[in-house]
Amino acid sequence: MALVQNKKATFNYELLDTFEAGAALLGTEVKSIRKGQGSLDGAHVVIRGEEAFLVGSTIPPFQQANAPDDYDPERPRKLLLSKKELAALHYGSEQQGLTIVPLKWYNNGRNLKLEIALARGKKKFDKREKIKKRDVDRDLGRSLKNR
Repeated sequence: MALVQNKKATFNYELLDTFEAGAALLGTEVKSIRKGQGSLDGAHVVIRGEEAFLVGSTIPPFQQANAPDDYDPERPRKLLLSKKELAALHYGSEQQGLTIVPLKWYNNGRNLKLEIALARGKKKFDKREKIKKRDVDRDLGRSLKNR
């Protein structure tokens, strides 16, 4: 069950390979994500050196009154991946010109995990085609239901 999802990721990108990553989060961020707050819209993963960071996501504090004064809801968060996964992501993003996109936060037992994907951006005509196909399927379903 996804706690927070990036709903536009599958529409804007063609997902090629998915990975499961842990994240270095504060306690208030974990509680906030488990409550379903937060946003992955416009977020992406950047690899600096031999570390991966989630950039552009927003995670508000669980309780605004108890948050530290210097708390930044859009700070970069370090992702915990194996060296093989980091190498694969780095190769894909550098050599092949792909993007690393976060898909969803979810629980894996007691742990909070982030599903990320190596993705290629879709062109405008691909998006239009998908919208057109969805509309045709919806109309077909309505006509069959009314029969």
